[in-house]
Amino acid sequence: MSQDLLTETVSFDEGSRRWRAELAGALGAVHVTLGEQGAFRGRIRTTPVGFVRVSDLEADAQSVGRTETHVSTHPDPFVAFAIQERGTAVLVQGGRRAVAGPGELFVWDTARPYTLSHPTSFAARIVRLPRRAAGLTEADLRAVTGTVIGTAEGLGGALRTLLTSLVAAGEPRSAAIADMSAESVVNLFRALVAECGEPSDGRRTDGGAGRGHLLARIRAHIDDHLADPDLSPGTVARAHHISVRYLHRLFEAEGITVARFIRRRRLEQCARELARRSVSPPTVSSIAQRWGFVNAAHFSRTFRAEHGHSPVQWRALRTAPDRGAVGLTGVDPHSVGPHSVGPQPVAPEVLATQVLTPPAR
Repeated sequence: MSQDLLTETVSFDEGSRRWRAELAGALGAVHVTLGEQGAFRGRIRTTPVGFVRVSDLEADAQSVGRTETHVSTHPDPFVAFAIQERGTAVLVQGGRRAVAGPGELFVWDTARPYTLSHPTSFAARIVRLPRRAAGLTEADLRAVTGTVIGTAEGLGGALRTLLTSLVAAGEPRSAAIADMSAESVVNLFRALVAECGEPSDGRRTDGGAGRGHLLARIRAHIDDHLADPDLSPGTVARAHHISVRYLHRLFEAEGITVARFIRRRRLEQCARELARRSVSPPTVSSIAQRWGFVNAAHFSRTFRAEHGHSPVQWRALRTAPDRGAVGLTGVDPHSVGPHSVGPQPVAPEVLATQVLTPPAR
């Protein structure tokens, strides 16, 4: 682990020279513009984790730039990302301008020119990993470069937590542990890129197919946990190691919210049970509780809004004698499914005649 560099303990000229040298270790060859002479202060601490370098920076306002000349004369095939801890960072690369505040992450490619400015004093954690080890396609890297990603939850939060733990632990005790730790960082970073990146030309690719498989797993998970009253977008996202925001994005393409999908699947299961004929049918409230509804009044209102009848009316319509498998609305109760259309409401006077009036002899 490198020693802290405190530029306020030396002259400005000496401090700036040493600062630029240290920045080269964290950022590669760059041009550095510091604050006013005699006023700049900075600190760098770098922790090597296998083939990954993690540098913690605290400094006054500065701007760094990597030019075409730097790229051609000092090849630096790395991918870098920073988590802003304090202050603001402004990254410009590839025609994009990203402004990151505390708790936000942004990515850049050291094989292309960029500028990175901090207009005020700041603190940031910068991670640099070999481009080959990152395993990203050019399209994936360009898609995520210059974008801002939150680290409060999901994969961004997991990556931030992992880095904090690795830095606190210090340099790994063996090369094998160092490499495994580095691979953990890379795998989480790649997952984060896959979660946030979209094809630049808008065409469906293997990434789209991957999202389709993920959505199928999520739907199956929801079906398996409908009875859990705590089932929610948050629990679903955590079970699949994705952010709630990304979960909502997956369902936006389906034209439905996650909460609405969960509620609809619960109501479909309740409707099926209510339509079953039985000598001793379960109560409406027990059916509601079995499928995750904890409030009977709320369930009744929700069921009526979805199906056009109260649960009691639905059961009477679907289990009326001599009506066969198809109820009075003309809809097979077993046809209820994710893409089915609910029965049309029956007028109260018709319902009274059909259900309450004994059949003519």
